[in-house]
Amino acid sequence: TNIFPTFTCMENCWLAAQSRLKNSFRFFRRSESYAAVRERAELGLELCGLSAKRDVIAGTMSYGEQRQLEIGMVLATEPSFLLLDEPMAGMGKDESSRVVELLARLAKNYSLVLVEHDMDAVFSIAHKLTVMVNGQMLASGPLDQVRNDPAVQEAYLGDGEENF
Repeated sequence: TNIFPTFTCMENCWLAAQSRLKNSFRFFRRSESYAAVRERAELGLELCGLSAKRDVIAGTMSYGEQRQLEIGMVLATEPSFLLLDEPMAGMGKDESSRVVELLARLAKNYSLVLVEHDMDAVFSIAHKLTVMVNGQMLASGPLDQVRNDPAVQEAYLGDGEENF
């Protein structure tokens, strides 16, 4: 993950929010004193579902919660869209479910570009799907159209013949 493991969740989000400030700030002034930084950090924690863990040391949380915190840090920067590379990788079923729920909520207000191999997760989140095989676009469109595309089914399910 890309968190500061010895910092609290709030401190992680402060740093992310502070990185997006357009004006300079005094290095030795506490970041909490900057209202805009504090508000963005709190919003990031709220949107990622970790407000109750604001004072928890990030490195003590589960892997899934750390991934949520990464998303919260990004949200604290007020992004125009989210680019996520395999956000469910390495997670158990429960953690993955929580992140899928989070991303489904975020998809209502943010554009998400998601690279993911967990197709159940993809179908829970996406409105439009592009399938790539060996770096080439195989199909793109609404979920049902892509899911029912014969080329997609063959690429991911095989043609029924054993090839090994």
